[in-house]
Amino acid sequence: MSRHSFFVILAILGALLVSGCAHVISEGLRRQVPPELTFKEVIRGPAKYRGNIVLWGGVIIKSTNTKEGTLIEVLQKPLGFRGQPKDVDFSQGRFLILHPEYLDTAIYAEDREITVAGKLIGERTLPLGEIEYSYPVIAPKEMHLWERLEPVYGYPYWPYGWWGYPWWPYHPYRPWYYRGHPQEKGEHGHEKS
Repeated sequence: MSRHSFFVILAILGALLVSGCAHVISEGLRRQVPPELTFKEVIRGPAKYRGNIVLWGGVIIKSTNTKEGTLIEVLQKPLGFRGQPKDVDFSQGRFLILHPEYLDTAIYAEDREITVAGKLIGERTLPLGEIEYSYPVIAPKEMHLWERLEPVYGYPYWPYGWWGYPWWPYHPYRPWYYRGHPQEKGEHGHEKS
C-alpha cells in the first residue's frame, strides 16, 4: 500500500469517528443559543426570554395530541457533549414542546430521551399533582429522539469464559447446574417406590 493510500484511509476513518461523536443539533442552530441563558434562568421567568433560541433535553413524561399539534411534557436533564440527556437523578424542572404537526404518542412515549432546540414562545400553567406549574413552552426547530437502550442481562464472562474462575469452582457468576438425577414424584409429591 502506498503512503498516499494510507493517509486517505486514515482521513476517512477519522471523518467517520468524528461524525459518530457529532452533536445531534446543527452547529448553526447551536450558535444562536445564548450561552448565558440557562434553564434555571428561564424557569424563573419564561416571559422575559420569549423569542430566544434554547437548547434543552430530558426525559419525556407524557405526550398529547391537541388541536394545536403535539404537546410533549419533558423532565429537564443536563445534556452531555453530543446533546444526549445525562442519566442523573437531577433536574431543574419541566418544560413543554409544542410541535405543530401530529407526532405519534406511542413513539414519543414516556421515558424516552429527547433533545430539542427551538424558540421559546412563552409559558403555560397546567396542573401538576395538586399544584399549578408554569411550564416554559418551546416551538421546536430541531428535535432528536434518542434510541431506547434495552438492558442486557447475564453475567460477565470476560476474561475467564463461561466456566468461571479456574481456581474456584463455586464462583457466584458460574452457571448453576443440577447435580444428580431428579427423583420421580408420584401423586401428592411423594417419591415413587
